[in-house]
Amino acid sequence: MARQSMRAHIVDAAAERFHTHGYNAAGVKDITDAAGVPKGSFYNHFESKEALAVTILDLYGQTRRLEDLADESVAPLARLRGHFEFLRTEQEGYDYARGCLLGNFGAEIGDHSDVLREQVQQGFAHWREALAGALADAVRLGDVDAALDPQTTALFLLSAWEGALLAARTGRSGAPFDAFFSNIFERLLQRPAAS
Repeated sequence: MARQSMRAHIVDAAAERFHTHGYNAAGVKDITDAAGVPKGSFYNHFESKEALAVTILDLYGQTRRLEDLADESVAPLARLRGHFEFLRTEQEGYDYARGCLLGNFGAEIGDHSDVLREQVQQGFAHWREALAGALADAVRLGDVDAALDPQTTALFLLSAWEGALLAARTGRSGAPFDAFFSNIFERLLQRPAAS
């Protein structure tokens, strides 16, 4: 098995520190100490902590399984439910202590770094488009009300999920997720009644 590169050690350590302690509480020395590499080596791989954070936000987005939302072999509402079930299970595994890295960064440093605010915004936009694609498929197939606007509803789902995450993290409880699932999948995204 190939040894992990120094850069990869730094990225892994920073991702863990950013997700558990936040961006501001994770200094370069904290990151390099956690990675087991000399502090000076950090700048051989990254121009700044901000540049490292951009890399980590991009990698985080790649772990969200957004491609599953476009899998047409699965019914659209099953894709949407499966996506949020995956995210809920992940949070349960962290005992509701981490939240979403995009949301965490947006809340913590969105007003202090245009570079990171833009990266978070791009991450949310990509996620919203993936949700909207599955919703558009649900509308096209008649699985939801034909008047449902996929773009607006995707933004609502994303906002509702981020709110549920914050509430779950604050209360260390899955109850906000239960409310999310029951209101979204048992009410909002229901098959229209036959006329």
